[in-house]
Amino acid sequence: MSPAENPSGPPARILYVITDLQTGGVPLHLHRLVSSLDRSRFEPLVVSLSRPGPVTEMLEDDGVPTDTCRAAHALDLGALWRLRRIMLRFRPDLVHALLFHANMATRLVGPLAGVPGRRIINEIQTVEIERSWHLVLDQLTHSLCRCEIGNSPAVVEHLAQRGGIPPEHLVCITGGIDPRRFQGLAPAQRSEWNIPPEAKLLLWVGRMDPVKRLGDLLEAFAQLTRDPPAHLLLVGDGPERARVETQVSQHGLEKRVHLTGFRSEVPALLAAADLFVLPSLTEGLPNALLEAMAAGLPVVACAVPGCTDLIDNLINGLLAPPACPEALAGALTRLLDDPALASQLGRSARRKVLREYTQAACHQGYLALYERILSSPDLTLPDRRLRTWGTFPPGSTGRTDKGAAS
Repeated sequence: MSPAENPSGPPARILYVITDLQTGGVPLHLHRLVSSLDRSRFEPLVVSLSRPGPVTEMLEDDGVPTDTCRAAHALDLGALWRLRRIMLRFRPDLVHALLFHANMATRLVGPLAGVPGRRIINEIQTVEIERSWHLVLDQLTHSLCRCEIGNSPAVVEHLAQRGGIPPEHLVCITGGIDPRRFQGLAPAQRSEWNIPPEAKLLLWVGRMDPVKRLGDLLEAFAQLTRDPPAHLLLVGDGPERARVETQVSQHGLEKRVHLTGFRSEVPALLAAADLFVLPSLTEGLPNALLEAMAAGLPVVACAVPGCTDLIDNLINGLLAPPACPEALAGALTRLLDDPALASQLGRSARRKVLREYTQAACHQGYLALYERILSSPDLTLPDRRLRTWGTFPPGSTGRTDKGAAS
């Protein structure tokens, strides 16, 4: 019997390794997952390859121990040596890595620290199209870990078809959120940004990266003609912030586009908004979109993998072609001009999340995987509790073609 299955024995030691703990979708996902663990069954340690970030403090506030490899850059070999020392000291029963650099590090360092590949699982949460060499290295080294987790059918399809990872090596555990966080909340005060109560308020939440295509959103927003004028709230931070500020100024939108930086009260901001928009060029299973849907907020997203796993066009949201500001502006205008349709889509979106994307179901998927590997590390995956790519018919994407608004 494994430590995870034996309540009278010692808890299973799980080492979580992540590239960084900056505020973003994957670090926050890790925080929710690790904070939910039953400490009588699991003893976690979270290690960041880079220096501590805001999520480090969140984990420690929840009593989760953390460590850091203090990597100064992506090729800092000293960080790999420090990771090996952490592994030797902690002696994990299982290693769970998230994000590309952490995945590569655990595959290389694990065996040097006495952790066999069959006790290492890796996770990818985005359909990455910018760095094709990531897929090449993933394909060359995937046999050094037990399996790879994708958080949506789109991610797993990408790893299988574009990355050449064998289907039997892939597991799909779809993301989820706690819907209770979005019930009965008082809306955030719009007066903080001088937004008139009668103005329509659009909301975007995320990390300001190039793939988020915030330039497209600003160009589309500049095309909206309304009386009174609509306002746009951009919640988050990241390397693109300075560029976004410049674009806001170039469009003359300083009075109607508000950059808030990172905010913890996202549910209250969702309650204050009229519409949520996600113009990304690529996603995995966007947590911000899940949260907007859970709040019952009408959503407009680009028809890219990850978003199309969540949105059925004109059923629970509106899809627009990616990298096309004119089409995005048209989709936004359609929902702003049709409150009945917007309300209908918002209600349908919330029902979908409550039915298919709860945090409890997501975490149960991870626990099932942990127990499977800890109890039978030499047996093949999956079992009936794990949704794997191999369960889909050959050539199937595991999802229907949702289309996009024209």
